[in-house]
Amino acid sequence: MEYREMEKLGVKPSLLGFGCMRFPTREDKSIDEEKSQALLDKAINNGLTYIDTAYPYHEKSSEEFLGRALSKYNRESYYLATKLPVWLVEEPSDVRKYFEEQCKNLNTDYIDFYLFHALGRDRWDSVKKHQMIEAVEKLRDEGKIRFIGFSFHDEYPVFEEILTYREWDFCQIQLNYVDTNIQQGMKGYELADRLGIPVIIMEPAKGGALAKLPEKMESIFYEIDKERSVASWAFRYIATLPNVKVVLSGMSDMQQVEDNLKTFNDFEPLNPSEMEAIQKVTQIYRSRQMNDCTGCNYCMPCPFGVNIPGNFGIWNQGSIYEDLERAKEKYHRLDEGKRATACQECGACESQCPQSIPIINDLKRVALQFE
Repeated sequence: MEYREMEKLGVKPSLLGFGCMRFPTREDKSIDEEKSQALLDKAINNGLTYIDTAYPYHEKSSEEFLGRALSKYNRESYYLATKLPVWLVEEPSDVRKYFEEQCKNLNTDYIDFYLFHALGRDRWDSVKKHQMIEAVEKLRDEGKIRFIGFSFHDEYPVFEEILTYREWDFCQIQLNYVDTNIQQGMKGYELADRLGIPVIIMEPAKGGALAKLPEKMESIFYEIDKERSVASWAFRYIATLPNVKVVLSGMSDMQQVEDNLKTFNDFEPLNPSEMEAIQKVTQIYRSRQMNDCTGCNYCMPCPFGVNIPGNFGIWNQGSIYEDLERAKEKYHRLDEGKRATACQECGACESQCPQSIPIINDLKRVALQFE
């Protein structure tokens, strides 16, 4: 396993991190604990040491599952990351309340990497208003938190303001080879690099969208290397950046775990010809994409039952693969109440979207294309 040292923190986590928001699930949407345990065991036994979760993942069951799943391992053998649900904090004392609940869920006395979750303009203002930083720093001073950081979903000016507000131990950003100009983009990575702040990457494969591509795009990669998976190119692109210390992958089946282990156990940065191939694929992909939905489910559940990521996934895949007729068939296999036409324009989803997608307007576009 490749390990990257966070020099300012004195730790060296695995370059591959396990993102715990996409565990395999049962029909009732609960975590399939047997399958998920097997995925974690496979990854940990092959050198993975960084595990990332959050209070709301899997409808607030991810932390509790991990508390059970990790109990067989020495607590000092892995780094545990979770996030403060800042949108629930109404006064400074709430920080300790939620933190202690999370520690209980995770069956641990301390958290290695504690993040302010999904910061944007509004949540950042709330963090300052309710003195959350001071409350988290107190927990750190008590030895209950080792490192303080934040995850981010907004535009570059907000990122710059947050990153330069205090001396952060690390930051977590969304970045992949298609979305270098989305949110803080590559410009944000470069700022963190200049400031010496370690970077952790989420959505390196764009929610799985870069794991399988149209034949025209895949052939560009296979002409160079027939043995590497399409997904591995996305991970290698991100991991080639020297200040990226952990690349998170929301692994949901054993094939994904094994493929990622293959990539990171024998990691090779992209060479110039491989980087050129990435640029060619990016150009084609961007020209076909309808919107920037990654299927993260932050917009869900919809109060009126619309499957927002499902609609956008069908729409994007139909356009990227140039097969809108098949996409239309998939759309009409959705229950009528889950289709774009069921949107009541309440707006509850748009404030939660990390990509700032105009969801209401885009659902209208989906309906116009498929109904």
